[in-house]
Amino acid sequence: MNVHLVDGTYELFRHFYAMPSEKDAAGREIAAVNGVLGSVRGLIGAGATHVAVATDHVIESFRNQLWPGYKTGEGIDPNLRAQFPLLEDMLRHANITVWPMVEFEADDALAAGAAIAAADKRVERVFICTPDKDLAQCVKGNRIVQFDRRSRIVRDEAGVIAKFGVAPASIPDYLALVGDASDGFPGLPGWGAKSTAAVLAKFGHLEAIPDDFKMWGVNAASPARLANVLKKDREQAILFRTLATLRLDVPDLGSVDDWNVVTSAARGAG
Repeated sequence: MNVHLVDGTYELFRHFYAMPSEKDAAGREIAAVNGVLGSVRGLIGAGATHVAVATDHVIESFRNQLWPGYKTGEGIDPNLRAQFPLLEDMLRHANITVWPMVEFEADDALAAGAAIAAADKRVERVFICTPDKDLAQCVKGNRIVQFDRRSRIVRDEAGVIAKFGVAPASIPDYLALVGDASDGFPGLPGWGAKSTAAVLAKFGHLEAIPDDFKMWGVNAASPARLANVLKKDREQAILFRTLATLRLDVPDLGSVDDWNVVTSAARGAG
């Protein structure tokens, strides 16, 4: 069997800004909800049998306590924010597994769900349905892959390396150095994508990068300056890596069998 784990937050944002306004009888904006439901049903209609959707029921998470600049719900259109609980209710009504995150984030649920699925020997492939670069860290070989449904791109481990220049295991380190504007942490000054990829492709993780740039032996721009920045701000980079590292200890996700849309529909009908 294959497992499809859907980034409901990404889907809701995407449909909110792509679709014309639509309201229900109570005057609530529902266009994005209908768009996501249609998208998930399309996935199932195309043959997906085991599906779960993760959402950010609360935008803030434990990471906001670690870094004051981490993303919040500030500035989100109220008509978009109001559709999160509505989407969750509609998914449940359709007997589709939904993981509404409060302490953790939807990305954590997707990562933890992928780990659960990968531990099940019956699962042939896990598709993490999102283009979010954070989830690249979860890719393993050709068994756990990212699936950007909008562009129809499936990215396996070789695809992650081709895109970022580093292996999936180094993605949190990569984001720590280059920063992640969407999540609200800046990375380290001067550490651009190309130099970061070159250094991490050789050393893998922050702790392994020598203070002495002469030991790097890689093609990086202004290596002496980069080494000085890292030496001074390595602890902050490690904090940023903590922010970028997805958690696998998300509780109450169930098992692969719980995500079976066929048996879930049968239970709902009964």
